[in-house]
Amino acid sequence: MSSPTLQHKTTSRALIAFTVMLPTLIEIIDTSIVNVSLNHIRGSLSAGLDESTWTITAYLVSNAIVIPMAGWLARLIGRKNYQIASIALFTFSSFMCGSAWSLESLVFFRVLQGLGGGGLVPISQSILLESFPREKHGTAMAIFGLGAMLGPIAGPLLGGWITDNWSWRWIFYINIPIGILSIIMNIIVIEAPPYMKRQKMKIDYWGLAFLAVGLGALQFVLDKGESEDWFGSDLILTFTVISVVSLALLLVNEYYSEHPIVNLKVFRDRTFTSGATVMFFVFLNLFGSIVLLPIFLQSMMGYTSYYAGLVLGPGGIATLLTMPLAGKLVNKVNPKRILTVGISICALSTYMMSRFTLTTDFWTFVWPRVALGLGMGLTFIPLTTMTLSHIPRENMTEATSLYNLLRNLGGSFGIAITTTILSRRAQLHQTRLAENLTPFDPAYQIYHDRIGSALAEKGVTASGADGVIYGELLRQANTLAFTDAFFTICLLILCVLPLVFIMQRPDAPASGRTAEH
Repeated sequence: MSSPTLQHKTTSRALIAFTVMLPTLIEIIDTSIVNVSLNHIRGSLSAGLDESTWTITAYLVSNAIVIPMAGWLARLIGRKNYQIASIALFTFSSFMCGSAWSLESLVFFRVLQGLGGGGLVPISQSILLESFPREKHGTAMAIFGLGAMLGPIAGPLLGGWITDNWSWRWIFYINIPIGILSIIMNIIVIEAPPYMKRQKMKIDYWGLAFLAVGLGALQFVLDKGESEDWFGSDLILTFTVISVVSLALLLVNEYYSEHPIVNLKVFRDRTFTSGATVMFFVFLNLFGSIVLLPIFLQSMMGYTSYYAGLVLGPGGIATLLTMPLAGKLVNKVNPKRILTVGISICALSTYMMSRFTLTTDFWTFVWPRVALGLGMGLTFIPLTTMTLSHIPRENMTEATSLYNLLRNLGGSFGIAITTTILSRRAQLHQTRLAENLTPFDPAYQIYHDRIGSALAEKGVTASGADGVIYGELLRQANTLAFTDAFFTICLLILCVLPLVFIMQRPDAPASGRTAEH
């Protein structure tokens, strides 16, 4: 029978986990909940399609700026104070987003919402790791991973249901009671350790400016690059130069700063650097594939949103079922083995997607998505556990901030890369396939005559055969472009597999590590 002390600690950890994951979950959900409501928002606020997408971009940009600053802000005002202030700002801005009277006001309050929500994920992750002893870090990351993976799955579904049954404004209003409850629970449950109390330090204004401008410009480029034709656009070129220069100046400034905004010293740990790099490419693979797949299903196969959701849904369920198992295995089996299997399954799933054709059946679409879900479940837990295992507790919040920044940037790069490949390769395949459409080709002439005869029987002029053939050419060219994009992200995730083998196991000896709780 468990001792009363052990039961008390287990209860306390469960309560802490619930307290920190509650606001984290709604923050992650809000990164995607707006996507399915854009048509309703622009209709209600009399905005164009391009203008309405700023409600998404504004949140992502402000989110990206705050995430790496979370550790510094936690030291500046105290971690518990920062956590509560973030939830309060997120809750207030959610109310104002729901009450927005124009698109401009909605975008402004989405910026505030992103600023409030950005720090919640790294702060929650660091609190979880501190609250659980080192041998239970796999369990802690399983809890965190469930929330991190549930958010992108639940966001579009919840947003669509609320918008259809109530109003788009309620996708923001539902955050208010959850936010208030989170504030109360954080005040009561969370205790700040001595090294996370408020510290007196000089504010690094230059670092703050370089970070905000550099990451803000980078997120803008990634979000708008494809629609603006990348470097064919003066706007994208300008923002790219601003981002590169600002981030370069940030690195120089932070290296010499006494109290840097971003603690780059954590990258001296080879396990952290390797793990953060792997996480970048893992989420590049994940977001690239889950963005492409529904587009392929709806645009090429004629699936409705409902049936596209049925294809994607089982993969999310597979992740949720696999993560608790991975959390238990990570302390019993060499986590490198689990991680290697997980990454390999993720790569295999996207390779399977690269074999899709226009005759692929429903279940052949489902199984690669299920495989991706299983792979993510086996990847996230051991990767996060190993990456953060040797970081001293006093640096944990800064490390989780940078780790989550690279996770988010990986997703943004994944979407940008795959959509760009899709567009460019579709043009290339269209040109190559068109070279074979010549009346001097006997096979083409036979196909053309058959279509012309079939159309003539229906009272359509035989000249319509050219349109039918060209339409099929476009479908084939776009299908080849999709398979190219899937294959590319498959290769990219395989490229980082060697980094797994230079990472240290969590139980590897390391000097200067703090004791467990």
